[in-house]
Amino acid sequence: MIDHVVIGVGDVATSKAFYERALAPLGVGIVLDLPGYVGFGDQGMPWFFVAAREPTQQVHIAFSAADRPTVDAFHRAALAAGAVDNGAPGPRPIYHQHYYGAFVFDPDGNNIEAVCHLPG
Repeated sequence: MIDHVVIGVGDVATSKAFYERALAPLGVGIVLDLPGYVGFGDQGMPWFFVAAREPTQQVHIAFSAADRPTVDAFHRAALAAGAVDNGAPGPRPIYHQHYYGAFVFDPDGNNIEAVCHLPG
């Protein structure tokens, strides 16, 4: 079980603004906000952090979504926050029968996904 993940970003303020908007549809928000270090999570617990350090490159992070409309909402919010599309919401049966995901590139070029594993 993974407790938390930290990625390095080129500009904390830019990444903070991006992730705050992109993750809102998933029920994830800012839980910890320190200079150069921002923690996102839910229920008062941070588990995804952006930090002022050498930018992480080519990482793929997938966030769980409760349902398919939430995946769609994530994709719209991420694009509105400045993400680059890397795969519109839709089924990905190559992974498994009920896989439904959407992909974007964050401000540092990392592949960020929202995924639902439930039947549509």
